[in-house]
Amino acid sequence: MKSKFSSYLCSKLFALLLKGLSLLPLSLIQWMGAILGDVFHWFKPKVKQILVKNLKESGLYNETKALENAVKSNIREMGKTMLESMAIWGSTQQDVLAWINQVYHFEVIENALNENKGIIFLTPHIGAFEISSIFYASKYPMTILYRPSRQLCLNQYIQRGRCKGQLTLAPTDASGVKKLLLALKRGEAIGILPDQIASKGDGEWANFFNRPAYTMTLVSKLVARTDAAVIMALVERLSHGKGFNLHLERLDNQALQSTATLNQALEKKVRAFPLQYMWNYDRFKSP
Repeated sequence: MKSKFSSYLCSKLFALLLKGLSLLPLSLIQWMGAILGDVFHWFKPKVKQILVKNLKESGLYNETKALENAVKSNIREMGKTMLESMAIWGSTQQDVLAWINQVYHFEVIENALNENKGIIFLTPHIGAFEISSIFYASKYPMTILYRPSRQLCLNQYIQRGRCKGQLTLAPTDASGVKKLLLALKRGEAIGILPDQIASKGDGEWANFFNRPAYTMTLVSKLVARTDAAVIMALVERLSHGKGFNLHLERLDNQALQSTATLNQALEKKVRAFPLQYMWNYDRFKSP
């Protein structure tokens, strides 16, 4: 009985948090997020250790002072990502779309739709990555892979918050993969976070910033089976609450035949916006 009450209270408080964040301007959300990042990583030293280690071993910052500044900045950017995600879940589709400042190379979507083979969107954990699927689903049908939160009492609000427009969720299991294939066969789009750790048996070890990461084979399998267009979608966070830029790039299907080439494509995007990448995610652990 006590456990059920705790779950109920947790879900209601979370719902209030999402609603409250949806009423705030983006600049305030990001200011609060930067503070949250500092507090969160202070209370979670193991998560901070992962962030520091990953940034250090990436080779992007070889000088001590530059690395220290990058760690401080990335910690605050991760806090912004957390609060932005919750604000996105609590906001309407129209409000979220209003945060998009510029969309670069939208023509790659139009060209891919004309081919009618489906589209595979790859969205790495950079900036406010949740926005890319909401943008596309405001115009066309889309199915995205979704890994439920470990906090079961929060799942209904997260799922509801993500399902805006013509967006459908697919679980990260065999039934979800089937949903993705059916969507591609209909000429529709699917969305995948390609830098998530694959489940055991669903990946291969491939270098990512010169370190082996257990990388999903799903992308190359879907490309081989459907010949769908592959588009990298990156959401850049602008400073001072000015919104986000969505960068789109069509990738060569032949260059995505392996986990190694997939990681090379991801690495290129991370190098473009290294401070907004989720370095506190332990990509290099075993599944």
